Amino acid sequence: MIPEKLKVAETLAEFRGQYAYNLLDGNVRAFAAAVAQINQWDDHEVTNNWYPGEVLTDARYTEKRLDVLAERAFQAYHEWVPLDPRQAVDGRVYRKFGYGPHVEVFVIDMRTYRDVNSANTAPLERILGAKQARWLVDSLDASKATWKIVASDMPIGVNVPDGTAWEAVANGVAGPPSGREAEIAWVLSQLRHRKVRNVVWLTADVHYTAAYHYAPERASFTEFDPFWEFVSGPLHAGAFGPNPLDATFGPQAAFVKAPPVANTSPLDGFQHFGEVEVAPGGGELTVTLRDITGAALWSTTLDAAR
Repeated sequence: MIPEKLKVAETLAEFRGQYAYNLLDGNVRAFAAAVAQINQWDDHEVTNNWYPGEVLTDARYTEKRLDVLAERAFQAYHEWVPLDPRQAVDGRVYRKFGYGPHVEVFVIDMRTYRDVNSANTAPLERILGAKQARWLVDSLDASKATWKIVASDMPIGVNVPDGTAWEAVANGVAGPPSGREAEIAWVLSQLRHRKVRNVVWLTADVHYTAAYHYAPERASFTEFDPFWEFVSGPLHAGAFGPNPLDATFGPQAAFVKAPPVANTSPLDGFQHFGEVEVAPGGGELTVTLRDITGAALWSTTLDAAR
């Protein structure tokens, strides 16, 4: 144990200490040495389910302004996590990476620019923010890669509650897009209008693994092309789920593996990761969902639309 782990993180030194503490573990150091990483910014870099402007009521915190805590946490994040701010669009997190002619990865940030966690049913609420949403659409449209991979920190059609509010995109209402769904609906409809093909979403946040297919013929909102969203988590945390699906974008589960009870220990084996492989020539993309031993749980191969 180190002093910075004896209480909730509030100061810059305490946020730095969270990263130092993790690297005391030899397995974490070995993983970092062996596996290249593209890191995203989400809630647990600060505190659970936070949003800009939030004021904490948790008695453990002396500094209760999340905007203050988030800035300190973000400085520690940039000091400890391999992320070049010069590659980020606004110097923070969202950015893109090319991997040869067939793959481009678009890393988005669903934390920094969101509106408050709420009932999520206003005509339009933000989870990307207008600037990032436009960047995502324009960048996907401009991409010459065969496969466009959106690395999203939260799922689209999975209901993720935050007490009586909502934490992710979905709002549990199986109707036309509202709240944050309206912003994602704009993104999806723009991709259809611009004929952007072969967009695949990879996400986490929820603590189980799943493959979801979205299609307009099953949806309340129909102005989008079918797409896949692959969920994989956790890598080392209590497991729970599966979460219910919101019908607005017509998700259908092709595969789900979740624990029998909430907060199942990592020792019980419900830890997961995913693997994506693009065939030579780029014509096929294979996604395999795996357990912590590396054993394949489910796999599918997608053919590129030309």
